[in-house]
Amino acid sequence: MWREVAAEAFPDVEFRPPVDTAAVTAAEQRLGCPLPSQLTGLLQETDGVIGHYGVDTVWSLEQIVEQNLHFWTDDSLAGLYMPFDALLFFGDNGGGDRFAFVRTPPRADVFVWEHETDSRRWAAGDLGDYLGRSLSSDEDDWYQ
Repeated sequence: MWREVAAEAFPDVEFRPPVDTAAVTAAEQRLGCPLPSQLTGLLQETDGVIGHYGVDTVWSLEQIVEQNLHFWTDDSLAGLYMPFDALLFFGDNGGGDRFAFVRTPPRADVFVWEHETDSRRWAAGDLGDYLGRSLSSDEDDWYQ
């Protein structure tokens, strides 16, 4: 299903081999929280989605874990930005902005963190909406 959603928005989208349930469980243990069910479903079809210009529209499972642990624990970021604890990042636009689900309280909406301003705002209604919007545009500011 997720491959079809992505390919409909951008026929040249690239996919990686899927991850298995054990890898998702191990990632959730490292993160200390469950992944949203839509994201888990996508990762079990493809370990990330590569869009226009090689941008990781959806990161690999390993990148999701590493990036979130970095944003949640890096003291140098804590001095520059509002806390990231409520966000679960899963992709970017290639220009520094990152896309995330809200962990607390959990919701299906996708938000963008704009790195220049430290703003966090709504970008899409759910993962399918995010894929459709982000992959149908070759602009890195499609959410504006």
